[in-house]
Amino acid sequence: MRFSASLPLAAIALATLITLAPISSAPQVPKVAATPPMGWNSWNYFAGKVTDKDIRDSADQIVASGMRDAGYIYVNIDDTWEGERDTSGVLHTNSKFPDMKALADYVHSKGLKLGIYSSPGPKTCAGYEGSLGHEEQDAQLYASWGIDYLKYDLCSFIPAVMEKQAPNDKAAQMRLMVAAYDKMGKALKATGRPIVYSFCQYGWDNVWEWAPGIGGNLWRTTGDIQARWQSIYDILSQQKGLASYAGPGHWNDPDMLEVGNGKLSLAENRTHFSMWAMLAAPLLAGNDLPNMKPEVKAILTNRDVIAINQDPLGHQARYIYSGGQVEVWTRDLKGGAKAIAIVNVGSDVYSTHPFHLDLAQLGLHSTQHAKDLWTGKAIDLTNNMLIELPSHDILLLRIANPR
Repeated sequence: MRFSASLPLAAIALATLITLAPISSAPQVPKVAATPPMGWNSWNYFAGKVTDKDIRDSADQIVASGMRDAGYIYVNIDDTWEGERDTSGVLHTNSKFPDMKALADYVHSKGLKLGIYSSPGPKTCAGYEGSLGHEEQDAQLYASWGIDYLKYDLCSFIPAVMEKQAPNDKAAQMRLMVAAYDKMGKALKATGRPIVYSFCQYGWDNVWEWAPGIGGNLWRTTGDIQARWQSIYDILSQQKGLASYAGPGHWNDPDMLEVGNGKLSLAENRTHFSMWAMLAAPLLAGNDLPNMKPEVKAILTNRDVIAINQDPLGHQARYIYSGGQVEVWTRDLKGGAKAIAIVNVGSDVYSTHPFHLDLAQLGLHSTQHAKDLWTGKAIDLTNNMLIELPSHDILLLRIANPR
């Protein structure tokens, strides 16, 4: 879901300096998200027009395209499914979603899981009914429907609670925000149903430091992504230094995939997907499934790249060094294997000067036998070898036995 207001950088910078007062930790939710969740979210393609039929059709297409078999399990409804509350406070769906339980049953029959969306505020980003004051009631409702994933988007909680109850007090505002996410986390845990809990609060107040303690399985680390190279690269750059916070059951979330959207080049789509895999990020596609081009499908279903993302160690990639316009990231994998991503992040057709690989900076000391995960070919990496990449393209490698 797109948050309508730009986040003031000064406010974010100030928020990250705040030390929160201790809060009581909620019991851990049932174990979910042992590896980064994979699936599809409705917002990028359908936005506010999404319907029950769209979700059923999308589930069908995820199966038919081979995406389910590649690991895409969650079919997530974003904003605009909500109707009104009755006199008892029970939330009902709107006319676009006549029977959420039946929809969940249909999605489950396809071997998939259903996700839903709400906000800790009185309204969602699109102005529909939020969960403020009804957290336990809504959590029980989701569980009764068979919901498997909740995206909880801050939105109206900012003006309605944070700014209203604690004007000009950033520390108090952050405590209110944390308490709101904690409250829903406890409510989800109390249902007894394993529901993935996704924090969408734009990375405020170093969320990665406190989210796992209150039941968060993933948390946005930045503002919203856009289907433009500069947005993708800016978000990638902001993941540096966050690797130690990711692991089984709790993941940094640099936002949904834009693969296949906008005017991204094939190289940019490939690099975007590769780096989200390297980052152990949730892989939530948001593309036009009915009209998915073969080359986009090939990217989204590359089993070798997905295996990097789903590696059970759950180690997020670390930025190692750069040379000119080329960046090098590495990720440790199960069994001592290693993944290496070499990316030309510059705008020139090729890097501004020849890039020579420095194995020593990667902790490697002799010729390495690697596999190029986009061509499937074997490649020997030697120290100081010349590597030339087109603009915004990537060389993604797996070394089974690094030495």
